[in-house]
Amino acid sequence: MRGDGTRAERGTVRALAGIAADRLIQTAPRIPVRSLATLRAQYPGKGPEEIADALVATALKGSATVGAGVGAAAMLPVPPAMSAELAAETVGVASIELKLIAELHELYGQRPPGNARQRGMAYLAAWTHQRGIDPMVPATLNAALGVQLRRELRKRLLKRTLRNLPTLTPFLIGAVAGAAMNRRETRKLSQDIRADLRKRQVPWEKLPPAAQRSLGGGAPSDDTSR
Repeated sequence: MRGDGTRAERGTVRALAGIAADRLIQTAPRIPVRSLATLRAQYPGKGPEEIADALVATALKGSATVGAGVGAAAMLPVPPAMSAELAAETVGVASIELKLIAELHELYGQRPPGNARQRGMAYLAAWTHQRGIDPMVPATLNAALGVQLRRELRKRLLKRTLRNLPTLTPFLIGAVAGAAMNRRETRKLSQDIRADLRKRQVPWEKLPPAAQRSLGGGAPSDDTSR
């Protein structure tokens, strides 16, 4: 009986992964991203690595908070909506991580070209593949377009959600473990992205002024929060 229930739960998660992928595709271009100029103004006297550490710390806190919520839901006597909770959690954490990825690209002088939607799709591809976008290599930007991205994104969402599902559901381990799992995932992603971006980092003084100014092309206004 338990095996049948688990298979049904995973089938539901697969269906929800497609919905989550569509939601992320719609959300990505609207996530507020701070330009390099704004980040430097908010962290005066700090270099790229110091600011990046601060951004990662904020993202870790945010993803842990989301994870704590779903972990607590798992401790309910009968969690009928666990699949929906996990899918919603994954979208929430992905949004936090997308913002982190975009601002790390700003810090390392690797802002991709294009308007808000094009950049949002590029960052979504970076999240899906867990590596940075190289603005000088068209193939890394073209990979962010079309049906292929949605397919790969769905697989990534499914993998991440299913990885958490058997850990939470059988043991009902609650908020602390849910927070820890998300924190671990976000930390690993940030390490992979930063390592990739450092390979082609452009020093701030060598960036053209346009690469440091507020984001244009229909993007949301610079986020002024930390």
